[in-house]
Amino acid sequence: MNFEMPNFALALPEIFVLCMACVVLLADLFVGERNRVVTYLMSQATLVGAAILTVGLHTGETQMTFGGSFISDTMGDVLKVFIYLVTAVVFLYSREYLRVRQLFTGEYFVLGLFGVLGMMVMVSAHSFLTIYLGLELLSLSLYAMVALQRDSIGATEAAMKYFVLGSLASGMLLYGMSMFYGVTGSLDITEVSAYLAQSHDKNIVLAFGVVFVVVGLAFKLGAVPFHMWVPDVYHGAPTSVTLYIGTAPKIAAFAMVMRLLVEGLGDLHMQWQGMLIMLAIASMAAGNIIAIAQSNIKRMLAYSTIAHVGFLLLGILAGTENGYSSSMFYILVYALMGLGGFGMVILLSRAGFEADRLEDFKGLNQRSPWFAFIMLILMISMAGIPVSVGFWAKLAVLQALIRADMTWLAVVAVLFSVIGAYYYLRIVKLMYFDKPEDTNPIKPALDMRVVMSANGLAVFALGIYPSALTALCVAALK
Repeated sequence: MNFEMPNFALALPEIFVLCMACVVLLADLFVGERNRVVTYLMSQATLVGAAILTVGLHTGETQMTFGGSFISDTMGDVLKVFIYLVTAVVFLYSREYLRVRQLFTGEYFVLGLFGVLGMMVMVSAHSFLTIYLGLELLSLSLYAMVALQRDSIGATEAAMKYFVLGSLASGMLLYGMSMFYGVTGSLDITEVSAYLAQSHDKNIVLAFGVVFVVVGLAFKLGAVPFHMWVPDVYHGAPTSVTLYIGTAPKIAAFAMVMRLLVEGLGDLHMQWQGMLIMLAIASMAAGNIIAIAQSNIKRMLAYSTIAHVGFLLLGILAGTENGYSSSMFYILVYALMGLGGFGMVILLSRAGFEADRLEDFKGLNQRSPWFAFIMLILMISMAGIPVSVGFWAKLAVLQALIRADMTWLAVVAVLFSVIGAYYYLRIVKLMYFDKPEDTNPIKPALDMRVVMSANGLAVFALGIYPSALTALCVAALK
């Protein structure tokens, strides 16, 4: 038996994040409450270091190591850099929120870093087993983060529900993967893909395997009808944790879908396309319609996420390079918009006040015209109104559908997008046309003010000049 030494250099960012997460965990034991900011700064330094390593080691070539279970390619590097960026902003937005509520502990940042490691493994996975390991590392971190506020009944209930349904989804996914292993004799994505390309027989086990894999992915993505955990977890978790769950893991979920369905099961496209069509339509319909009835902005954004997942699936199911790049563009833009949306909820909150009702946004323009303008940009972009970056993201997906001769599906997506615009514009109306219930001044910390402004302006700038990010997504998938 020959043993080939793995090329550890390709996985250096993952190794670095793992080592640093352990160092931060140990360091947190020795710093007191007053010096807890050290844990925060070390966590931010870890993300900066990982970004430098990822960019520095990028060669533009596709390389594999660890027996073909780990892949280093342009798509993975681009997604990882966005994961670091989004997570760093999540940590920054969360700092003051956690401090005010006595939750500013090392656990939040250490779990966040282990979650980042799980996302990195998912992004660079090239084996069913590696994908599963990355997914479970991320999921376990998220379950613990949701339960961070131990004296909160809502957070505990959300964590229990998330854990039970997440375990069910993992079981579904693992069962589907085991069926593919049983038929192909391999967990390697390249080998499974090669087997499916050569095999022309209709195998009932493979058909069931596709069903279980798609159901598992739909659970993890929060697509209808496997979405029931999303609004409860978003609502019950502390807003800083909701911010984390609703942004960076979505980027990793896109990578998981690409690795599993496109690279691994691409030859079964006709079989999973039909299921994705049903999931996408149901997600857009239920997400947009139920969001209208919500009075809590965290639940509204949760249903909004479900609707956006439907749009994400539209690009994937098109089955073309154009569709995949449009989905990648869509999810990166969504992560930036979600970051700003949940960040604004954190910005308006204070001790004993969560600012998670829609009424809490009444008269925001009178309290702070600048932050009302930032929220206006975010809501217009989420609604997909021309010429916001959300509009370009939706347009790219629709064009991919039309080129794939699925015009009817594009029409359905446009109809539900028009319905969905209502609840985003309702927040704009509350901010600019209603009188404020709360007249307390908004005084965020300087770093929060600067980054929130940069977040909103980045979304605004991408609406004016989206071609750079579009070109990056196209180049990453070539």
